[in-house]
Amino acid sequence: MTPLTASAPVHVAAAWDTAEVARYRRDGAIVVPRLFAAEDLTRAHDAIAELTRSARAPGADHAAILEFEPEPVDGQQVPRRIYDPFLQHQAFRALATDARVLDRVESLIGPDIAIQHSKLNMKCARVGSSVEWHQDLTYFPHTNSDLVTVLIYLDDATEENGCLQVLPGQHHHFFDHTRADGTFAGMIAEDLSGCGTPVPLPAPAGSAIFMHCLTPHSSLTNRSDQARRTLIFEYRAADAFPIWFGDGVTASERKTCHLRGSPARTARFGGPPPPIPRFPSTMPSLYEVQRQTKSLPRS
Repeated sequence: MTPLTASAPVHVAAAWDTAEVARYRRDGAIVVPRLFAAEDLTRAHDAIAELTRSARAPGADHAAILEFEPEPVDGQQVPRRIYDPFLQHQAFRALATDARVLDRVESLIGPDIAIQHSKLNMKCARVGSSVEWHQDLTYFPHTNSDLVTVLIYLDDATEENGCLQVLPGQHHHFFDHTRADGTFAGMIAEDLSGCGTPVPLPAPAGSAIFMHCLTPHSSLTNRSDQARRTLIFEYRAADAFPIWFGDGVTASERKTCHLRGSPARTARFGGPPPPIPRFPSTMPSLYEVQRQTKSLPRS
């Protein structure tokens, strides 16, 4: 299989050529090594420290900013996610709107671009939670599938510290994400053994992965002594609208920001028909909904 790595020079802020776009269409993911420089990463690291510090301050509403690992380490809570970094700090907004990112996103989903969600997975040393196989679009069905997730490694990512892994070429349909009782599992609930060999995507800090919203992906627990922080932005074509089926969608849509081109006045319908998840009354985080699914008896 051709490596999922782009050949474009990292200093060029330009759209991908047809060959790179074809590789993305074929595999559902492509890696750009060292897209961001050391100074970009330093600003991101400083922003993480600032947000973490403010969330831990006396009287702060940490639940609005941080999610913690389920078990403390040495008596201290360990953050595993920063919510909405795009909205929380200018350093992250600068990365999300950088032409090196948006030019490539435009190559994949067109000139009219919005960002609908962001998060920062911390993956702390020795305790960083695993993420089970899933497809992003199952969490937020849209009228079409022109959505792309950009993951920026803020630290060197290795197989030992839990780099992303994907199933190339499996992004043309939805996999089942339901439990036996019909509720949303938050993870793929069918056998993947016939879907090819998972491909890990290790890369140095500053690298970015451009991933289709239906690409199955997961990551293992961090077994190393090094953190593996990953900044995640979810972009959509302006005419890809969420399918409204619950209060969570309404709350999420308030955070959507149009970044480039023209806002859409009509929805475009296309791609595989999206299943509509049946969420619990209060939808927990990805980590928690997957934990709950794994705790259920196997049918």
